[in-house]
Amino acid sequence: MLDKRDQDKVYGCLKVWGSIVIKPSQGEQGKGITADIDTREEAAEAIIQARSFSSDVIIEEYVRGHDVRMIVIDHRFVAAIERIPAFIIGDGKLAVGELIEMKNRELYQKSQGESQIPTHSETIRVINKEGYHWDSVLEKNKRLQVCKTANYHTGGTILDATPLISPFFRGIAEQASKILDIPVVGLDFIIPDYRNNQYVIIEANERPGLANHEPQPTAERFIDFLFPSTKNE
Repeated sequence: MLDKRDQDKVYGCLKVWGSIVIKPSQGEQGKGITADIDTREEAAEAIIQARSFSSDVIIEEYVRGHDVRMIVIDHRFVAAIERIPAFIIGDGKLAVGELIEMKNRELYQKSQGESQIPTHSETIRVINKEGYHWDSVLEKNKRLQVCKTANYHTGGTILDATPLISPFFRGIAEQASKILDIPVVGLDFIIPDYRNNQYVIIEANERPGLANHEPQPTAERFIDFLFPSTKNE
């Protein structure tokens, strides 16, 4: 149960933004994050989930668009990936839960267990918002998003988006790293359309995973940053 102060804050954000994200102030791999919340009941549950990972909770506006992680090293843009939330594709025979279990077996083999679609209440909430249930048979070729967070560890797909990032967005990432005074940083952008200049930055990560950005030269640029005297000009 939320106290009166928490209720006022959360419900005020819902009234202004319509849909919100609630996340713990500390953590990683998408743990404790609930996105696309548009009811008071969802918000109350999301606060409880977030506080199981951190006593302090962040409330943000939920923005729809491409989830993009940009890597900046030595205050220079190096690479970007787009992270696509976990999804399943129906075959007209298997239920949603069965398809998730099948995909998790595939993910386990591909990632050595690092990537798995969660099977807790948040996944069920997302499925229900799409009009389905755990036991619903998914229509053939129907693509169903089962997570709102796009993290690799929660079954998300990673695509190299470096060629799609315009000079404008590259400049914004470099400027953000300078303002934050973090020379090596992963900046999480939500970009509604790559073709225009609208964006929000939702997170800055001081320990970004560089391996996820292959074939871009993130490791090479990081070594150059650590050992500038050995840098190849």
